[in-house]
Amino acid sequence: MASGHTITIENSDQHVRVTHGDLVLAESDRALLLHETGCPPRYYIPAEDVRLDLLTPSETHTVCPFKGTASYWSLPDAPDLVWAYPEPKADVAQIKDHLCFYEVDVTG
Repeated sequence: MASGHTITIENSDQHVRVTHGDLVLAESDRALLLHETGCPPRYYIPAEDVRLDLLTPSETHTVCPFKGTASYWSLPDAPDLVWAYPEPKADVAQIKDHLCFYEVDVTG
C-alpha cells in the first residue's frame, strides 16, 4: 500500500440488505466490511447473495491502484449501481467474488 493509505477487510457481523425501489437486490449475513483511507466503509456481498439476474453488466470499468480493475452492473434506471473486482490485487484478495453497492441498509 502507498504510504499512509490503508485497506482493512473484516467479516461483518451485520445483516446487510440492498434495495432499489421495491426490488431487493441483495441480502446477506456474510458480507465483508472494507475500510479504506479517504473512503466511506463499504460492504462487499458474496455474489451468491446478490440478485445478479436483475442486473445488467455495464461497459464501465475503473482502476483503483490498491484494489485493481472494477467491473460494474446497472439497473435500467440506475447506471453503475454495483461493482466488483473480478481479479483483485493480492492485498485485497478476499473481495474476489463479492459485489459492492453504493447504498446498503445494515441491521444488527
